[in-house]
Amino acid sequence: MNQANHLNRRALLGAAAALGATALPALAQAKTVLRISTPAVPDDWHAKMWTVFKEHLEKTAPGEFDVQINLNATLFKQGTEPAAMARGNLELSSISAFDIAKLVPEFSIFTAGYVVRDPDQQQKVFNGPIGAELFKLVSEKMEVTPLATVYLGTRQVNLREAKPVKTPADLKGVKLRMPGSKEWLFLGDALGATATPLAFGEVYMGLKTGTIDGQDNPLPSVRAAKFYEVTKQLVLTSHLVDGIFIAISNKSFNALTAAQKQKVTAAAQAAAAYNNENRIKEEGQLVEFFKKEGLQVVTPDVDAFRKSVQATYQASDYAKVWPKGLLDRINATK
Repeated sequence: MNQANHLNRRALLGAAAALGATALPALAQAKTVLRISTPAVPDDWHAKMWTVFKEHLEKTAPGEFDVQINLNATLFKQGTEPAAMARGNLELSSISAFDIAKLVPEFSIFTAGYVVRDPDQQQKVFNGPIGAELFKLVSEKMEVTPLATVYLGTRQVNLREAKPVKTPADLKGVKLRMPGSKEWLFLGDALGATATPLAFGEVYMGLKTGTIDGQDNPLPSVRAAKFYEVTKQLVLTSHLVDGIFIAISNKSFNALTAAQKQKVTAAAQAAAAYNNENRIKEEGQLVEFFKKEGLQVVTPDVDAFRKSVQATYQASDYAKVWPKGLLDRINATK
């Protein structure tokens, strides 16, 4: 080898060594990407909670994660997230009880009326043995791991004309708008009303013209859609304490270290707590808002509604897939 070739070889080796030296730290600093897909709009608490999730991880695991928040269903369409996570094409999302029940029939108990009493009991149920058992089924059947339970709101009945309502019998003949699926329509009928399917975007005009006599939604939705402009009464039936679940793809979760799993779970629980606190506070304030807007706000015999609705479900095909004794265990959770 002549001197020129020898010098060229030394130069190439030196360049390679220098490149390797810079590449190693880059590899060591590679962040785990966590993409979040949600249909939530920016002003909603369950959109804002993802910022809490991100900030929590930035504090507890600095430099370890690249959290990417995608709102307004811009990454995946609503309802397609569970399948995307199961395939490993998406890391995180929030999924509903209705989403879960499609693949885990046992979970359908949480789509029924008067199963969960209030937000406090909701957290106790899902953070206790019942939640652990059902989340294990979700992980096995859906390839996603639920990390935290998010309170979405308590659904109430909103009527076009005020009338005395104490028990389900008092809703007989009331055309109550419900979402169009058979599960929702069953719930409307179980409340004693005549469940009437109608698209959400048509509800305001339906109430205004009398096509429907009432609708059901959490109070924040009643205000956002301005249903109080075309109704005269709120009946605080509290018939469905609705929730969604922050979930992560099993593929993504299993790729984390034990310490990272703990940090991601803690971040999800911090996000849920933020949402829950603010949503409960907002609901409490809205009762006074609707009273000031001229609505009559009444509380019926909720126990009478609960007993009637639960009996209707227990006599139906829906209850046949519920684990034996599960409803009693939920009812006993204080």
